Amino acid sequence: CRGGAKKYQEFAFGDALSSKKANFKGTSPFGGAEKGPTLGRTCKVGSYSANAFGLYDMHGNALEWCSDWYHQKAYPNSKQIDPTGPGTGERRIQRGGYYRSSGFACRSAYRTSDPPKDRAPYSGFRVVLEIK
Repeated sequence: CRGGAKKYQEFAFGDALSSKKANFKGTSPFGGAEKGPTLGRTCKVGSYSANAFGLYDMHGNALEWCSDWYHQKAYPNSKQIDPTGPGTGERRIQRGGYYRSSGFACRSAYRTSDPPKDRAPYSGFRVVLEIK
């Protein structure tokens, strides 16, 4: 979601996040960014700038389901750079934050989890086509 950033940074466009750059709770920006508006609902994809890969809304708007199963110690106990967690489980990872999240929860490193049977108006998935 950081979109090909040359160095580690929290977001596709740097280390600070204002709701002028993504759809989230504007009264809770991150990294010293200024407070901004709060829509309180999802918005049309493409309402904010794309990252360097041309992907929109990688931060905020709607949580995105990931294929990784959740385990509390998957990251602390892993030597991999991007661990995928256990092979099975009861909860799947969600990332990206959503329209009611704080800027902190929209960071690329933040993750949450829910049972895959759960449904919510702020949770979805991104269709991906891998070109080989």
